[in-house]
Amino acid sequence: MMQKSKFIIAGLIFTGLMFTGFSCSSSSLTGARLYIQQKKYDKAYEVLQTEVAKNPQSDEGYYLLGFVYGERGQMDSMLVAFDKSLAISNTYEKDVNDNKKYYWANEFNKGVAYFQKGNSSSNPDSIKIFYDQSIESFRAAEMLEPDSVNTVKNLAYVYMNAGKYDEAVAPLQKLIDLEKSRDGYYYLGLIYSDKARKLKNQYAESHDTQDSLKYMEFFKKAIKVLEEGRKNYPNDSDILVTLSNSYIGAHETKVAMEAFKAGVEQDPNNKYYHYNYGVLLLGAKDFKAAIDQFDKATEIDPNYVNAQYNLGVTYLKWGDFINQQADSLGMKNPNYKQKTDLAVGYFKKSLGYLEKAVQLDSSQADMWETLGKAYSILGKEKDAKSAFDKADQLRK
Repeated sequence: MMQKSKFIIAGLIFTGLMFTGFSCSSSSLTGARLYIQQKKYDKAYEVLQTEVAKNPQSDEGYYLLGFVYGERGQMDSMLVAFDKSLAISNTYEKDVNDNKKYYWANEFNKGVAYFQKGNSSSNPDSIKIFYDQSIESFRAAEMLEPDSVNTVKNLAYVYMNAGKYDEAVAPLQKLIDLEKSRDGYYYLGLIYSDKARKLKNQYAESHDTQDSLKYMEFFKKAIKVLEEGRKNYPNDSDILVTLSNSYIGAHETKVAMEAFKAGVEQDPNNKYYHYNYGVLLLGAKDFKAAIDQFDKATEIDPNYVNAQYNLGVTYLKWGDFINQQADSLGMKNPNYKQKTDLAVGYFKKSLGYLEKAVQLDSSQADMWETLGKAYSILGKEKDAKSAFDKADQLRK
C-alpha cells in the first residue's frame, strides 16, 4: 500500500501587476479602463462585452477583457480573451505575457500556501479542503505556464498527498516528458505497481479473467515506466526495488532475479535488495543461495523481521526437501540416515529464526503457524499447540 509523503514545496517571489495606460480609443474602452482603475471589474466586464460584440477586431478590448477575467480569478476565460487579442494583433503581446507570469506566480504561491496548511492541519476535513484548494491553484498555474516543471511537480505531489493517485498520473507523466524526472519515473511506476497489486488481490478473490487482464496491464505499465527510469537513473535504489517487485508481480521471475542480482552488486548494504533476491531464490528452491541473502539482510539489520522469518522458512523447506529425497531412497539405502539427520539439523536451525521473528513481531498469525509446524516436526507438541492457538487468536 502506498504511503503518503509530506513533500516540501516553496513559493515564489513576484512583483505586483502594473496596469498600463493606452492610447486614445472608443468611449467604451475609456470607460472600461476607468472602471478597472477603480477596481469595478463587474462594470468593466459589462462594458467590454459590449465593446467586443460591436467591434470583433478590438485587440485592446479583448486584452482588457482578459485582464478583468484575471482579476476575477477566471484563468481559462482570461487565456481565451488574450488569445483573441493576439490573433488580431501583437500590440499587447508584452502585456499579455506579463499578465500570464504574474497570475502564474500568484496561483503558484496560493497552491503552496494551501498545501502547507493541509500538511500542518490535524483535522481530516480541513486537510481535504486545503489540498483541494491547492490542487485548484496549481492546475490554474499549469494552465498559465504549461511547461513549468515546478508547477507540474507540485501538482503531482499534492494529488499524492491527497491520496488521489489516479489524478497524479498525468502530471507525473508530463514531468517525465518535460525533463525525464527521477520523481516522475519512480512515483508513476509506484502508482501503477500499487494499483496492479490491488487488482491482483481482487483477482485472487474473484478469479475473474478480466481482473487478471487488468492487473497484468498495470504491471506492464509499471515495468515500462520503471525500465526507462532505470536507464536514466541506474543507481537509484527506489526505482530498482519497485521495478523488481513489478517483475515478480507480472510473473517475470527470471528478469526480476537478474534485476535483484544487479541490485545487491550495485548496493551491497541495501537490506531490501538482499531480502527480495532471497525470496526469489527461495522460490527457485536454491536454498543455500537464499540463506546467504537473508543472512546478509540480517547482518545489515538484525531486527529485520521478514528476513529472520524467511531464514526460518528456508531451513524448514530445505529440511522438508531433503526428507523427501531420503524417502525416495528408502530406509535401507545407506544414505537414508545421513539425509534424515541433515534434515533434522535444518529443522532445528529453522526454529531459532522463527522464534526470533515472533519475538520481533508477535502480531502475525502466519508466523505463529509456521513456528507451530516447526515445533510439531521436532516433536515439541506442547509448544506447537501454544503457537497454533496464538495463530488462531490473531486470526479471530
